[in-house]
Amino acid sequence: MSSDDARLLTRLSAREAQRRIRDGKITAASLLEVCLDRIRALDGQLLAWTHVDEASARAAARERDAETRAGRIRGTLHGVPVGIKDIFDVAGMPTTGGARPWRHRRATKDATAVARLREAGAVIVGKTATTEFAYRDPAPTRNPWNLGHTPGGSSAGSGAAVAARMIPLASGSQTVGSVLRPAAYNGVVGLKPTHGLIPVDGVIPLAWSLDHVGVLARSVEDAALALGVLAGAEYDAAAGRPPRIAVSPELVARAEPEVVTHLRLVADALRAAGATLVEVTLPPSFGVLHAAGLTVLEAEAATYHEQDFRKHGPEFGKEIGAGVQAGLATTAVAYIDANRARLRFRADVAPMLAAHDALLSPTVPTPAPAGLGSTGDGSLCAPWSYSGMPSISLPSGLAASGLPFAIQLTSGAGHEQSLLRVAAWCEGVLRFSAAPTL
Repeated sequence: MSSDDARLLTRLSAREAQRRIRDGKITAASLLEVCLDRIRALDGQLLAWTHVDEASARAAARERDAETRAGRIRGTLHGVPVGIKDIFDVAGMPTTGGARPWRHRRATKDATAVARLREAGAVIVGKTATTEFAYRDPAPTRNPWNLGHTPGGSSAGSGAAVAARMIPLASGSQTVGSVLRPAAYNGVVGLKPTHGLIPVDGVIPLAWSLDHVGVLARSVEDAALALGVLAGAEYDAAAGRPPRIAVSPELVARAEPEVVTHLRLVADALRAAGATLVEVTLPPSFGVLHAAGLTVLEAEAATYHEQDFRKHGPEFGKEIGAGVQAGLATTAVAYIDANRARLRFRADVAPMLAAHDALLSPTVPTPAPAGLGSTGDGSLCAPWSYSGMPSISLPSGLAASGLPFAIQLTSGAGHEQSLLRVAAWCEGVLRFSAAPTL
C-alpha cells in the first residue's frame, strides 16, 4: 500500500470506513494496519496510549473480514478501530486509571460500553491515556497541534489519538469537562449525553452523580453513530432546519477576549445562514452551581477511594489526593445541600433550554494552554456535567497560535436527537477541516 493510500485510510470517518468494509472496498485488517503504523510512528511524541494490543486487534479485524465475506455484518461499527479510555475495563487488558502501579489490574470482563462497541463490530485497539483517576493530575499525553501544549483531560489520550488520525473514534468520560475540553483543545468533536444514558458499569468512578460516558470523534455523524451504539438507540445526525439558539452573556464573559471575538464571528455566521440567536439569562441558582458540584464530586470521590487512600495516600497524585481529603472532611449536611443546589439549577434551567434548540457558548475559555502541568479550565463545561444535560463540542476555527477554537452546544435532558441535528447544521456552516500536521 502506498503512503498516499494509507493516508487516505486514516482520514476515513467511522461511518465511511464501515461502509467500505461492508461493501468489500477495503478490509478491516488493512484499515487496522495503517492505524497501527500511525500509532507506532507518532506515539513516541504524543504518548496517547497506555496499552496497544496489536495481536488481539488483528485477530478481531480478521474475524470482521471473515464475517464480511460470509455476509454477516455485526453492526454500524463493523471493522472500525476504536480506542478505549483507560478507566474502562476491557477483558484481557490492564486497567490503570492513570494511577500508580498499586491500583493496576487486568480486567476479566468488558465494561458495558465496551461490550456494546464489540457487539456493533468495533475493533478494540487498546487503552488511551487518562489523568489519574480521571481527575486533574495530568496524563503524559501531548497536544498534536503543538507538543508544548496540554491536550486537556481527563480523556487526554482519546482526544489526541482521534485528532492525530490514529483512530476514528474513542471512548471518553466526563465528570466536569473531561470529554468536551480535550475535544476542544484537540480540534475534534466531543459528545457528552444526558447523565445515565450510557451505562457506567465497568468504568472507574470519580463521582457517581456526575460521571458520564461520552465519545470523541472527527464529525457529528460519527459521534451520533457511536452514541447510538453506546445508548442502544438510533440517532440521526442529518442537519435540520436553521435552529433557534440561545446565548448567555454570563457564559461568554468567562472566556478570554480572543475566544469572545471568535464566538461573535461564529454567531454572525450562524445568523447569516438562517439561525435565530436569542440572548438569555441563566437562573440565579447558577451562582452556587460550581461550588455545589465540586462538593458533590469530592464527597463521592472520597467515598470510592477512601480505603485505598488510607493505605496509599502518599502515592496519590497531588490533585486527586487533595480532592479525596476535602471529600473526607465534607459533612453529610453539606453533601446533601450541594446535591439539592445542583438539582435546583437543573430544574431552573430546563424551561430556557426547552424554549430553544440549543444554548451556544465557548467550550473552553482559551485554546489549549501552554505547558503540560495542567489540563486546562473546564468551568464552561461543568454546568452541564453538574446538571446532567447533554452537550457537544465542535471545532470552529483556528486561533492566531494555530491551535483550535471550539464551540459548545447544550440542550435539555433527553434531547440528544435534536442536539445532534443542530450540531450537524452548525458543523455544515462552520466547515472546519483543519488537522494537525504530524
